[in-house]
Amino acid sequence: MKVTVIMPVYNEAKTIMDVLRLVNTVEFDKEIVVVDDCSTDGTRAMLKKEFGDKSCNIRIFYHERNMGKGGAIQTALRHAEGEYVIVQDADMEYSPQDMAKMARLAVETGAEAIYGSRFLATWKSTSLPHFLVNRFLTAITNVFFRGTLTDMETCYKMIKTDILREADIQANRFDFEPEVTAKLLKRGYVIREIPVSYNARGYDEGKKIGWRDGIEAIWTLVKWRFKK
Repeated sequence: MKVTVIMPVYNEAKTIMDVLRLVNTVEFDKEIVVVDDCSTDGTRAMLKKEFGDKSCNIRIFYHERNMGKGGAIQTALRHAEGEYVIVQDADMEYSPQDMAKMARLAVETGAEAIYGSRFLATWKSTSLPHFLVNRFLTAITNVFFRGTLTDMETCYKMIKTDILREADIQANRFDFEPEVTAKLLKRGYVIREIPVSYNARGYDEGKKIGWRDGIEAIWTLVKWRFKK
């Protein structure tokens, strides 16, 4: 079973090469599709220098304007060749080794979607305010769509490629997370969860999601609750 690791990248020059190295060392059948979302900090030049003339399991696409995380995922999804896709942020918050556990579960169960939950074991992987916001958004998701999730906002979402394509994701920003979850649950797909490790970074280290994204997530959940 082949997995397409989708990596949206925007201004991650400090971490991108380390993340790619770590993902490449994880032992499961995979391809890596990177989409640089018009970075301005040297990330693009770094990627072109390192991979411009190489033929390997890493394919890189470049946006000519910034389209947001959801937009980058949509671009990568059009080129995905794996049976499953999983999103890997280009920072060091998640451990790529956890993807191997998710891939094994996919092989064993044929699950339609597997989420890597940061909160199945403990909430202390992040700050209390961020945990409470995530808990609130996850609770709304469960109420609206009859789910039993513990971490709707997790980056680690492993989903069958054909199911994700059929979902026709429209989100361009961080609203990708609530939109894809809402559509999966609304269409009756079962989302399984397994615990993953998480090392949250601060805004001074480049964290990009903020309170406006929380409001956008609520609006997205409300919209897809009532939209056919």
